[in-house]
Amino acid sequence: MKIKSIIRLLPLAALAAGSALATPKPFIKEGIWRGEFNVAEDRVPFNFEVKGRTPDEAVFTLLNGTRRDDFHVRQEEDGTLFIKMNTYDAAIVARIDDEGHISGVYKSLVPRANLGDLPFTAEYGKSYRFVEPGKDVAPKANLTGKWNINVITKEKAANQVALLRQEGNRLTGVTLAITGDSRELEGTVQGDEFFLSGFTGPSPKIIHGRINADGGIEGSIGLGIYRNQKFTAVRDDQAELPDLYKLTYLKEGQKTLDFVLPGIDGKPISLKDDKYKGKVTIVEIIGTWCPNCTDQTVFFAPWFRANKQRGVEAIAIGFEQKDDLDYAKYTLGALRKKYGIEYDLAFGGLADKKVATERLKGINYLAAFPTTFIIDRKGEVREIYTGYTGTITGKYYEDYVKRFNQLLDQLIAEPNPYAQASQVGTPSPALAALN
Repeated sequence: MKIKSIIRLLPLAALAAGSALATPKPFIKEGIWRGEFNVAEDRVPFNFEVKGRTPDEAVFTLLNGTRRDDFHVRQEEDGTLFIKMNTYDAAIVARIDDEGHISGVYKSLVPRANLGDLPFTAEYGKSYRFVEPGKDVAPKANLTGKWNINVITKEKAANQVALLRQEGNRLTGVTLAITGDSRELEGTVQGDEFFLSGFTGPSPKIIHGRINADGGIEGSIGLGIYRNQKFTAVRDDQAELPDLYKLTYLKEGQKTLDFVLPGIDGKPISLKDDKYKGKVTIVEIIGTWCPNCTDQTVFFAPWFRANKQRGVEAIAIGFEQKDDLDYAKYTLGALRKKYGIEYDLAFGGLADKKVATERLKGINYLAAFPTTFIIDRKGEVREIYTGYTGTITGKYYEDYVKRFNQLLDQLIAEPNPYAQASQVGTPSPALAALN
């Protein structure tokens, strides 16, 4: 071949090589998927949907009954899929194989947390959760109703409550504890066995139980990378949690809450600051690792935006998975950006109830994350509420919102001891719309 011919062919060869290098990496297929975590001896199924054909437009949605949680998909240079669990410091890291299946891990991103990874696989086009269509076994009982759950632990633990609904083999429901609710769970009843699972971003959950001859149930509650608990339960229409307004309280002779903590914006925060003087103040004890805290934030952040002009202030104190202010600035900052938080954010320290009790001077102990303190214009604590029950709990949520708004209306209407009577806050249409 002549030299001139070779030269003419070189650009074409380079173009072909460039095209080969630019071959698009396989991306997760649009549609419904079924995944399965491998947790110790359990298989924890979950369902998700993908919309969008490229990383720039793709939305990864976890499906749990009626609940939908959306996440962004990032694809690395080597083709790895990275799906950050929004404000939870965890992610799904996975690859697509030659057959289009997905395999990977759910992993904590907390530095040096050493919580271990949960391996999983996922298949396209499967919408069932536990049992393939056509393979159901007739249920031996209907579990619809309210259940009183006794969790079996070495230390004394408060009872829990389950609200279940069964239609044929399909079982859905939610469990309630002093920390709040489990979020919506989805599963099945097969003969005398039942299964429920849920994965919304935080570590996945599974409940596996058996229906006893006396109508009671027993089984285990698996909480992914954290722990596994045994339980027994009986159907009880009168089952209730302990009084969530009485678990945490001020010590005898104490009327105020006292703390000085670093704000994530660099300034120390205290209820004695002039900013809170004469204001009704809500103090939220949270953690970005805590799903009930996130759900509480979803409720409270828009409430505060609608009512802050009425003489209301708020502080959220985050206790995080790492006792490091810079780390807290990252996690709490992400929470603020995601949910449009317009109140102050402070860092309390490590996510530990004993640590929180020490930092919040004046209380008996912190029973759970989240906890809400409502403080009047004089700086006195008027109510303390443990946990948070979300919308899926129905009447529990409605009762909480009603009582919260009624108390805030009352406290806002009280005179400001540091101002003229004409400066007292008045009700606003925004609050009326939330009632």
